[in-house]
Amino acid sequence: MRATLRFATPFLLSIVCLSACKAGTPGNSSPANQAQAQTPLTTISASTGGKIVYGSVAGVTTQPAALAKMLTMVHTNSGEKPQIGKAFQFTGTNSVGVFFTVTDHPDGNLPLAGMVIATATGPNQVQAGMIYDLASRFGQTVNPMLQQLSSVWHPGATPAAVRPQGGASTTSAGGSAAGAPAGMHTVSLPDSTASVSIPAGWTVDPQSGGGTMLIHGTNGETVILGNMFLAVDPSALKGPVKPLKGQIVYPSNVDPVKSFADLIQQFRKSNNMGPAPIQIQSAEQVAPPSGAEFQGERCAQATGQVNPDGKGMQGMFRVICVTPGQFGDFSFLDYVAEFPTSEAGQGNAMAAAIMNSFNENIALVTQRATAQAAPHIAQLKQVDAQQRAANQQFTANAVNNIHAIGAAATARMNATEAANSAEQAGWNAQQNANAQNAQGFSNYLLDQNVVQNNFTGAHSTQWNSAADAMVQANPNKYSYVSTPNYIPGTDY
Repeated sequence: MRATLRFATPFLLSIVCLSACKAGTPGNSSPANQAQAQTPLTTISASTGGKIVYGSVAGVTTQPAALAKMLTMVHTNSGEKPQIGKAFQFTGTNSVGVFFTVTDHPDGNLPLAGMVIATATGPNQVQAGMIYDLASRFGQTVNPMLQQLSSVWHPGATPAAVRPQGGASTTSAGGSAAGAPAGMHTVSLPDSTASVSIPAGWTVDPQSGGGTMLIHGTNGETVILGNMFLAVDPSALKGPVKPLKGQIVYPSNVDPVKSFADLIQQFRKSNNMGPAPIQIQSAEQVAPPSGAEFQGERCAQATGQVNPDGKGMQGMFRVICVTPGQFGDFSFLDYVAEFPTSEAGQGNAMAAAIMNSFNENIALVTQRATAQAAPHIAQLKQVDAQQRAANQQFTANAVNNIHAIGAAATARMNATEAANSAEQAGWNAQQNANAQNAQGFSNYLLDQNVVQNNFTGAHSTQWNSAADAMVQANPNKYSYVSTPNYIPGTDY
């Protein structure tokens, strides 16, 4: 089973803190202080952070009055009127609740989030509970706080136990789950690829399947979970390779936080839908699910507004994950909730709770995606092999051409050098002859001659009278040297 996705929610309900709150939580002017001063309320620290308040509310006899009194304390101590969602009833109980948001001005304008619960314990008898935390983490701590509240607060009929996040569902489709988040029940898809906890009255569209869920709320809310979009990096589209029908062409190293709005438009385009007006109010990176199969996955979460159908802007809570692949193929997973803008606080909180409870059978989903992408991957492999063979042949041809060019260049160089050598030798010979003739003419003018010792080969320049005497006296030993036989450096 796919690990439960956990999403932070820096946009949910909020409430003021208690006197026991330390750094990172609201301070002493919290509504709980006021509550403790006026009513027998108990305050405890939540194990995951935040605070839990519960007990009897003095002076009230109805659930609406109890909710109103708790919210009035929030207003008094935070310095502003809290923004509340619609009241709802916890499934199978006589408890009602309401989400709200508020900024705690006395404690440094901290954005807080929380929920108030009122339970009728008898005729004209009501008890109330309250959970709250910093808004930036309320989406992660709301379910653990409700579970801790139900373990210590027993007003007669308590909210359903909170389902541990990431746990396996033990109920059949449509059944009420003892392990579901408070006020919610767990449903599973008929093909066993996914399960989720949803509020009473909400329905899963019968066309859901293959790890993807389409959920309809009672007030026009729409939630889509596990929607997969196949994508391909532009660098992988070479030669005859073309993207699959509906496949998104996008860089695989995309930053989903920076490209959040554009990715939404790409998803719409792949479904043959036109662009939609989008306003991103907040976007941040969130951790992917744990598990080796999710290694390298990058996820981003955003809130804002979108006009999906041209009928007006709606509130949006959305998470997009980028899943790496091979041969340039990868995929996106999309989790989106859309709801009336008037329910922003409650809508964001409910979306986070639903998404946190979503479980997906990753093995079946992977099998589906692999089968869908198999033809494209095979084509990429074939083209890649052909490309490698072509590259190898091109390289071999290039090497052969280089060798042929080198051989021809070497031959031309050798021929040129030979011609240059011959030309240089002829020039040197002519210069030498010119020098010998010049020296011979000089000897003639000076009445000199060159004589050679026939035994040693040595040359010497003598006056003609001395030269004649040497040759005539010993013709075997001495002889005259003609001009062409002059030795450079000796005779000239």
